[in-house]
Amino acid sequence: QVQLVESGGGLVQPGGSLRLSCAASGSIFSPNLMGWYRQAPGKQRELVATISSRGSTNYADSVKGRFTISRDNAKNTLYLQMNSLKPEDTATYYCNYRRDWYESWGQGTQVTVSS
Repeated sequence: QVQLVESGGGLVQPGGSLRLSCAASGSIFSPNLMGWYRQAPGKQRELVATISSRGSTNYADSVKGRFTISRDNAKNTLYLQMNSLKPEDTATYYCNYRRDWYESWGQGTQVTVSS
């Protein structure tokens, strides 16, 4: 099993920045795919960005050019640098690990963008 713990969420003004982290532990094997998803109240969970264990990235159109996903495989940690934040980025952000048939989710961290 893989355990995921997110951190770094909080309240930020529009135009501001936040950096989310996700610490992974347990039976982590490569290749794998890790990513960030988010869910706003009353909406479905949606993809934000993913990154493979080899470093290939994929972004939702809504965050391209503003968010950057990265990972440190030696530390088993996933990151999401969020710049130029907008009120519509407000959501609970979840870390995800996926390998073959197995999938694990973190508990989520709240990001609120408001003045």
